[in-house]
This record gives sequence, C-alpha cells and structure tokens, in this order.
Amino acid sequence: MLVRHYLLILIITFLFGSAYPVQKVIFNENVPPLLMGSLRMLVVFVCLIPFWKFKIPDRKYWLPLLFFSISMGFLANVFMTLSLNEANIVSPIIIGSQLAVPFAILLSSLFLKEKVSIKKWVLIFVSFFGIILLGFDPLIRNEIFALILISLMAFFYASAQVFSRYLKDLEVTMTNAIMGLTGFIFLIISSAIFEGQTFKEINEISLQSWLLILHSGIFVSLVAHMSMFYLYRIYPVNRVFPFYALFPVFGVLLTFLIFYEIPSIITIIGGLIVILSSYFINKEN
Repeated sequence: MLVRHYLLILIITFLFGSAYPVQKVIFNENVPPLLMGSLRMLVVFVCLIPFWKFKIPDRKYWLPLLFFSISMGFLANVFMTLSLNEANIVSPIIIGSQLAVPFAILLSSLFLKEKVSIKKWVLIFVSFFGIILLGFDPLIRNEIFALILISLMAFFYASAQVFSRYLKDLEVTMTNAIMGLTGFIFLIISSAIFEGQTFKEINEISLQSWLLILHSGIFVSLVAHMSMFYLYRIYPVNRVFPFYALFPVFGVLLTFLIFYEIPSIITIIGGLIVILSSYFINKEN
C-alpha cells in the first residue's frame, strides 16, 4: 500500500472517530438528538443530489434499498444519537459501536449463508465479552442503558451492510442519496412527534452547532465513507477494512482532549478486547 493511502486511512479513521465526540458537543448545546440526526441526513442528501440525478433503480432493488435506507439512515441514527444523548461518558459508547463487526458476520451467516469459521465464532464471543466487561466498570454502571442503545445502533448498522450486498450493482451515490432522504423524512417526523417544536429548535441552533452538523454530514458521512470506497477500488477489502479498528482509538483520544475523560483500567481492557477482536474478525474476512 502506498504511503499516501496509509495517510488517507488515518484521515478516514480520524473522521469516523470524531463523529461521536462532535455529536456529544452538539447535544450539550441543547440540540435535540433526533433533530440533529435528521439535519445530518439532510446534509448528506443535499450534497448527493447532483450525483444522483434522481435516477430510479430497477424494481428488484426497491425492497433491499428500502430496508438499507431505514436501517442505515433512520434506525442506526436513532440509536446512535439517543445513546450519545443519554451517556455521560462517551468512550464506552465509541467502543460499543464496534459490535457492528460481529453483528455483520452473524447476520451475513444467517441471511447470506456465508460460512463462519471456528476462529470467527471465538472472536465474536470475545468481542461480546469485552462489552460485558465494560458493564462491570463502576464508572459506567449508570451508562448501561446508553450501552444497550449503542448496541442496537451497531445491530442496525450491521443490518445495513448486509442489505447493501444486494445493492452492489447500484451506484453508491444513488443508494446513499436515497438513504439520506429516507433518513431525513423518518427522523424529522420522529423529532416532531417526540421532541416537538421542531422549527423553533432549528431557529435556536447556534452557528457552532451548525458547523458541527455540517462536519458530521459532509466529512464523516460523505468524505470518509466515499474515501473508503475509493480505497476498495484499489485494494482488497480485507486489506483496507481492518484499519476500521483504528477509529475508536481516535474517538477515545478526542473525548480525552474535548471532555477530559480518562478511561478506567476496566474500560481500557474491555476496549482493547473489543477493538482487537474486531480487528482480527476483519482480517479474517
């Protein structure tokens, strides 16, 4: 792999890791979580309109595209934003998001009939054990509900990856534009129902929060993901995807710099177990 591509991977994983502390800063400024998620998806949709050109895919793709859009654009966003809004400590939430890797393997085995080796089963068990270990940290006992929410986010994020396998012949810009539009519609309706006063809340969003929402939508959801797809065109997936395990490292470092969070020994051990097991699962793939 070329040096510039290694640097690109570092930028990508840094952007992925920044998503969690950045969103927590937005919530700390009293932006409702569902509203924030809807605005993020709106940014994704608007940025992709010129590339989508409103092409309608063949009918055979409609159902998997709907499931992909709801899982990725709506449900994963719902549980991610709610978990961060609920949490007082961000680091365990970042680590918990790594469960998307074992969930994706399990769902691929169930729906796509992909074979799972004994080694992968062991690594999947170990990764879940690492999350359970986090629950024994005295500092995180009040964060159990947030950990459950981020685990649900990981499940629906993994579900979206499985559904995307049925869409591999479609343009990425098209699928992500439709995903952004679907996510925005479902999230803004949910925000209006459960959070209320949507237009008032939008008017009260500060300039800093708008800039951070643009960061989440443009740099995390678009630049980082599209850069990963660019690398997939050059290298095998199993050469690139293991580096995905780096994003929690950057995320935890950023939480330390922004919120002065110092992980406990149990959190560090549990986090290493989850990150390393996810890394080796990706390498196996």
